Amino acid sequence: MRAAKTVFLYKICRSRRLLPAWLLVILPCLVSCTGIPDGVEPVKGFELERYLGRWYEIARLDHSFERGLTQVTAEYEPGPGGSVRVLNRGYSADDGWQSAEGKALFVGPADEGHLKVSFFGPFYGSYIVFELDPDYQYAFVAGNSKSYLWLLARTPAISPELRQHFIRRATELGFPIEQLIFVDQDASETR
Repeated sequence: MRAAKTVFLYKICRSRRLLPAWLLVILPCLVSCTGIPDGVEPVKGFELERYLGRWYEIARLDHSFERGLTQVTAEYEPGPGGSVRVLNRGYSADDGWQSAEGKALFVGPADEGHLKVSFFGPFYGSYIVFELDPDYQYAFVAGNSKSYLWLLARTPAISPELRQHFIRRATELGFPIEQLIFVDQDASETR
């Protein structure tokens, strides 16, 4: 479907000599990273209303956009047109509180835990909830590749059993668990 649209737009642009301008518009849509890593399956029966609210980041695979942050939280609220407002916040010992606001949209059906999230204009990345507590107290989340992984919880601390379950599940799916960072959620340093 996407290839057919691209060919159609190419023919229109070519006939009007607007190809360079249209490429700037089309390329971000074509390179959105909304895929799903091998073996990872979005949860079914996902209920957005129950997922909304504050989540604490318990563990993650490190990336430059979160490097060095502690006390990381993610807040999800209803947004316009069926979107979800996303507010990520974390504390840097060097720079104080950091935050990033974005939006999320469902990739497929609204009862499937596969969304795409954008913090930078038209560029989206996958947000795949692949395990979710029946009471919405914890969530295992992946990105478009196995280099993106998070454990989120409604509380800043989790049980040792949940921690081990997360590690076991991530190992089974082939995530590089030796690179996991368990996030310091102790707020005593910043008060």
